Amino acid sequence: MATTTASGVQPDLEKTVSRRSHTNVPPEELLASEADAELLARLGYKQELRRNFTMIEVFGIAFSIMGLLPSIASTLSFSVPAGPVGMVWGWFLASMFIFIVGVAMADLGSAMPTSGGLYWWTHYFASPKTRNALSFLVGYSNSLGLVGGLCSIDYGFALMFCSVIVIARDGNWTPSNGVVYAVFLCCVLLHGVLASTLSKIMGKLQTVFVAMNIILIVATIIALPVGKHLSSERNDAHFIFAQTENLTTWPTGWAFMLSWLSPIWTIGAFDSCVHMSEEASNAAKAVPYGIMMSIGSCWFLGFIIMIVIAATINPDLEAVLGSSFGQPMAQIYYDAIGKHGTLGLMSLLFIVQFVMGLSILVAASRQTWAFSRDGALPFSSFFRPISKRMGYIPLRTIWGCVFLAAVLGLLCLIAPAAAAALFSLAVAGNNLAWGLPIFCRVIWGQHKFVPGPFYTGDRFSKPIAWVAIIFLIFGIILAMFPDGGPNPTPQSMNYTVVINMAVWGGAMLYYFIDARKWFTGPKITIDVAALSDEQQAALVAEGLDLGVGEGIAPGGGLMEPQITGVNEKAGEKGDTDSN
Repeated sequence: MATTTASGVQPDLEKTVSRRSHTNVPPEELLASEADAELLARLGYKQELRRNFTMIEVFGIAFSIMGLLPSIASTLSFSVPAGPVGMVWGWFLASMFIFIVGVAMADLGSAMPTSGGLYWWTHYFASPKTRNALSFLVGYSNSLGLVGGLCSIDYGFALMFCSVIVIARDGNWTPSNGVVYAVFLCCVLLHGVLASTLSKIMGKLQTVFVAMNIILIVATIIALPVGKHLSSERNDAHFIFAQTENLTTWPTGWAFMLSWLSPIWTIGAFDSCVHMSEEASNAAKAVPYGIMMSIGSCWFLGFIIMIVIAATINPDLEAVLGSSFGQPMAQIYYDAIGKHGTLGLMSLLFIVQFVMGLSILVAASRQTWAFSRDGALPFSSFFRPISKRMGYIPLRTIWGCVFLAAVLGLLCLIAPAAAAALFSLAVAGNNLAWGLPIFCRVIWGQHKFVPGPFYTGDRFSKPIAWVAIIFLIFGIILAMFPDGGPNPTPQSMNYTVVINMAVWGGAMLYYFIDARKWFTGPKITIDVAALSDEQQAALVAEGLDLGVGEGIAPGGGLMEPQITGVNEKAGEKGDTDSN
């Protein structure tokens, strides 16, 4: 899109901004901390958060949120009904498609690394008529999807914690919904405290969390086969790789497809790398490689875990699903290594689940902070400030996410089916948020796309994007099916369609009734003082909100943005508080 001024037709300003962000300085200079701040400024934002996450730590936050083994344990109820084939090959195939989605997102994350990346990209690539509405929708879907992920992870923690007590009491205790919610609430509040106070070492903690995950995975891979030490106790290769089951009333083929929900939910936090963009050193490389490393490692390790579980699981799958311990994984451990071994591994399992919740709270708070920075959330002016005292973190959005999670968690008190809606909110909400910016790029914005240091190339980038879009649409549809079969009862109903339509419909209703009057997309937060009226008008014509500013040289060429304080300590300039 070009704008016309007295001097004639100007070039596409947004495309020029993107190109200059990668070609104005040598590529290797982009990997320096000052270049990170400069790249961010050319996306319209000044540096406000500390860049204290390395590439490995960016990978670590995604990998620790995925929490491979605890997530598999929490979602076995989706894969076990399809039998070992659903567990093993369902994992492999779904993970392959998720990796393709990650590669499509990596292209965008390398080109334009910002904490609000998903809705920022949507606004940048969408058509002028749709950009504000779609950006608004993506921002809300992603924000609530991440909070829904926090709820589902912490709810899973509460169930695992209670299952350990059930095992210790030999099945002679059953936790009520109120007890489960109380454990959930304590977990969420503790996450808020830790996310607020450990900001200076949060990056380093991700490495510790990765190590904890690996220790749990290795312990399980060793313990289960050793526990079933006799070959007669282990299932043969045909059972592991070719045995199909159908414990649902759906056709067998669809039961196999529903088993994909386990990897779809498990490997569903890779966008956290994007949300940590403004705290990552060498963000243009750390973000894409963090995305692909986290998905790839879960793809491979998860495949190994599923093979081991299929080799050692009780062939009576209904008995495993109906375990008195309330967790199929607890029954699998118990059958292989007995009570004491199960208590040990299940304890490690819920500890790793706990750190998953802490990591996703950090990612969710950065997304909601970025959205409030652009004025899109209710009470944005309250949530917008950064706390210098606590280490340049969005303290208020951390506790905003905690409060919202505590409210949504009240679904735990209603029924398991209602609590399962938290799972669906994370899957369908995030799938929409991941898919729309990729869709907008290939439909409206391909001519604007200027690659970053990571790029799959002109030949492969668009086909990869289309495969990702199709899979994400399929994932949304899949998440809305009742997992038990057609004609569900109120207790077995899948309320995904209700929850997500409320989120998406509510966001759009809010936009068209009120927000369309004031939401103009991402706001520029660098200095606008040097711009003439004509230059400001040119940027406004491109659909950018001149909350603060960026510069255009006379004659239509872009001049260097007036960056305020980008080489000083992050957060020294701009809106901060002293909390």
